[in-house]
Amino acid sequence: MTDTPPTPHPPTPRKPANSALRKGWTTGACAAAAAAAAYRALRTGAFQDRVTIQLPRGETPSFELTTHKRGDGFAHAGIIKDAGDDPDVTHGLEIIVDVRPGPLDDGISFAAGEGVGTITLMGLPLPPGEPAINPGPRQQITDALHRVAYDLDGADAGVPDLKVTISIPGGLEASKKTMNSRLGIIGGLSVLGTTGIVVPFSCSSWIHSIHRGIDVARAQNFPHVLAATGRTSEDAANTALKLPDEALIDMGDFAGGLLKYVRTHPVERLTIAGGFAKMVKMAQGAMDLHSSRSQVNFKKLADALAQCGGDAETLPAARQANTAMHVLILANEHAPALAALIARQAREVALATLAGGTDVDVWVFDRDGKRIGDAS
Repeated sequence: MTDTPPTPHPPTPRKPANSALRKGWTTGACAAAAAAAAYRALRTGAFQDRVTIQLPRGETPSFELTTHKRGDGFAHAGIIKDAGDDPDVTHGLEIIVDVRPGPLDDGISFAAGEGVGTITLMGLPLPPGEPAINPGPRQQITDALHRVAYDLDGADAGVPDLKVTISIPGGLEASKKTMNSRLGIIGGLSVLGTTGIVVPFSCSSWIHSIHRGIDVARAQNFPHVLAATGRTSEDAANTALKLPDEALIDMGDFAGGLLKYVRTHPVERLTIAGGFAKMVKMAQGAMDLHSSRSQVNFKKLADALAQCGGDAETLPAARQANTAMHVLILANEHAPALAALIARQAREVALATLAGGTDVDVWVFDRDGKRIGDAS
């Protein structure tokens, strides 16, 4: 038996804001590399210091093993997840893969170890009871194992009968920062990654969670889904709606990610809830509501205030305002009418994007969680 204790190998430090952002590797890519290293050691009795795999688009990254162990009938290897400069909750966690012989003629099977969740609800790409290891990573792991078998046994190598268990120490705590519990993924993180590459600030994992949330709601036949930009608006809206957790979607800034998916995967009724500033952006046609990727057009907002009765003295100040909330304050007694108009305009944008099939409500909230405008 060979054994090396866990050693700290922190990922490359994040670069300053004025530097080019680094890409990283998905949890699935790390798991595929760790699985390949463990399987090779299981067959040969020796671990490589680094392991190279091929990703679906042809990239061939190399990974350093941070832990490894081989015993009687098993081997496991660990790799530290490096998400590059993306704010990924799994960045810096160790992905450990245990490989051992599986039942004869069963091929490659997967199991959830410590920190990896289990699926409990319908609507996800895998059925309830399965470990939350997505089809993309499963295929990457399978391909990596096949390549090792080919290297060792040649072109006639068959599909190995193996049981692959993935563990992510600290994954249960990290999963509390994700939407897994609402998706019915219990006990830890999901192993994700279609391409194997993390693009900084693409926020693909968030949009993935939005899509899976819609899938789960549809699978439970929920007629009504609430999508909110943040916790304050979600809590306030659901105090009135009283929907189950699985019908709540943390949309964040990704209105487009939500609406474009609902267009092809419709629900009967969708309520969109958000703060005034974000709903102003949506009303003005923005699909990404983040402050760094879309801005309020204050001339248009002042024009909206004019429609609601804003006086000639207020409108110039509204056009020069720095924040949408400033305009709402300037609106004074016209604020309710302005918030209602913004809700109607945001609803029109949503309906135009959805192109039919879903009834839409838009609710606008202030910072204290008070509903100040709505459109149904």
